[in-house]
Amino acid sequence: MGRLWDKLTGTKHPGSGVTPLPAMEVRAALLALNEPDMPYRVRNASPDEKADLVAECRIRRVGVTLKTRMRLIPEKHEVRFLEERWENRSSDQANAQYGRGHAPAVYRQWETEQGPDGRRHKVEVFRFDTREMTDPLQNLVLGAGWTWRGVFKL
Repeated sequence: MGRLWDKLTGTKHPGSGVTPLPAMEVRAALLALNEPDMPYRVRNASPDEKADLVAECRIRRVGVTLKTRMRLIPEKHEVRFLEERWENRSSDQANAQYGRGHAPAVYRQWETEQGPDGRRHKVEVFRFDTREMTDPLQNLVLGAGWTWRGVFKL
């Protein structure tokens, strides 16, 4: 059940032989991921978020907000994370959807264009994979010798 549960929650373990870094170094490295060309921002969590750090991404083009709340557990060398999604695909709030837990997704937009042969073709004009946000976080944590553990409640 352990491996199946890990797969369902998105839990990953560091490679053997990797010496775990101290919690403050892991925290500082996660905060240092903030770069102008990144689609997300990592920040300190507010008290009501019940986490240590939060990575947040708003994709206005498709009406999606992603949030990964992270709690560092120094004694176990693990980062527990909870992924949350808000999707508002229409102008009214009635169709807004909320989801939580590990569920990688790809958001796309298509347009129809007329090709050189005169036929109409669908062309992808926008694409965002949620792993563009979670993979750098996960890779940093694993590289620091810590476990990246998915949970459903922090």
